[in-house]
Amino acid sequence: GAAARSAPEQIRTGDAEMRAEAASHAGSVPETMPRVHPLGRILVVTPTFNEAHTVAAHVTDVRHCAPEVDVLVVDDSSPDGTGTIADRLAAADPQVHVLHRPVREGLGPAYVAGFTWALDRGYDTVVEMDADGSHLASDLPRLLSAAQGYGLVIGSRWVAGGEVRRWSLARITLSRLGNAYTRALLGLPVHDSTAGFRVYRAELLTAIDYANLSSHGYSFQVEGAWRAWRHGAGIVEVPTTFEERHEGTSKMTYSIVLEAARRVTQWGVRQRAAAMADRLSQPRRSREA
Repeated sequence: GAAARSAPEQIRTGDAEMRAEAASHAGSVPETMPRVHPLGRILVVTPTFNEAHTVAAHVTDVRHCAPEVDVLVVDDSSPDGTGTIADRLAAADPQVHVLHRPVREGLGPAYVAGFTWALDRGYDTVVEMDADGSHLASDLPRLLSAAQGYGLVIGSRWVAGGEVRRWSLARITLSRLGNAYTRALLGLPVHDSTAGFRVYRAELLTAIDYANLSSHGYSFQVEGAWRAWRHGAGIVEVPTTFEERHEGTSKMTYSIVLEAARRVTQWGVRQRAAAMADRLSQPRRSREA
């Protein structure tokens, strides 16, 4: 009981410290210098929920490593004050923006809201990045460079040159098996379809009907890549380093894992059933011809 009662005090103390840190980070962002990029206008979309300890460093790192990009923090009313810190960063840098959402709905809906915000404002390229430091901003320029020839670029842990840091063997095994299952069932030729560090061209997001992506958790990433592949988009995986967060708690839960497994299985069964129905109808069509 005492520990539970003291938690809000710790959160408020951390909040004040992080707001002060955000102010210091905000003063260190590069001067705004609009640059012309081959990909046009670029927006990094970063969903947040209780990322007060990491959001300032994330935004600052992105702005330093890729000064030409804008950043949108999509905050689901974090009780730890993440949205307030993001507002302070935005007030100090016109290339940083914040979208406040009233309730927590999950990763997928947060990204859909961010994509809509981007396309409504004429961005040509949209990047997905986490705020917890697991996606290194120093890898971003390589992903953007690759996107000049592809509709979707995935920052991959499981191709040559990719790596993960501070993961348990169980976590590595789960990710590898999950991706292998996805490749086998969907035929998706991607080694890291669950990766959340990726670059979409705006026209591809529109073509895959991003607003109707139905997943809420990490299966959102699989669904986006699968739709892009079925649409015929060029997809490339660029090796990146994934580093397990140093601050806060992981959003990965058993329910998220189960959602991904269930949805991939459903999509795979439907895809195979549709293919079988098409094959069975071919003789009938040939006889009618």
